Amino acid sequence: MSKFLSEFKQFAMRGNVLDMAVGVIIGGAFGKIVSSVVDDIIMPPIGWIIGGVNFSELKISLPTVEVAGEKLPAATINYGNFLQTCLDFFIVAFCIFMLIKLVNKFAKKKEEEPKPEPKPTAEEKLLTEIRDLLKNK
Repeated sequence: MSKFLSEFKQFAMRGNVLDMAVGVIIGGAFGKIVSSVVDDIIMPPIGWIIGGVNFSELKISLPTVEVAGEKLPAATINYGNFLQTCLDFFIVAFCIFMLIKLVNKFAKKKEEEPKPEPKPTAEEKLLTEIRDLLKNK
């Protein structure tokens, strides 16, 4: 059992797992920001343009059902929330696409830059002079 725990600890402490955990946390926070942008900034003007519609209130109400003499409330299909969630997804996907495109652009530039020749150190210069003197003798 202790071998299993030590292997798990080694796995959990590797850089990839910690990086992924940070990514998930930041991704969740970013998702909340995007949801707020869609719900509070993008959808109200769109609703206003198409006649004052509030997308979060768009729904289809199913008929009420009577069970054992008791009337149950009507179920609803909230397609307005679905539309907002789809818009959230497309905005997040577009932002991730643009971020990856930017990272790839910088990575390509870094690959294309020629690396300058390193200057010889004082020790290397001295050794080169010694070599040349020995060669000439």
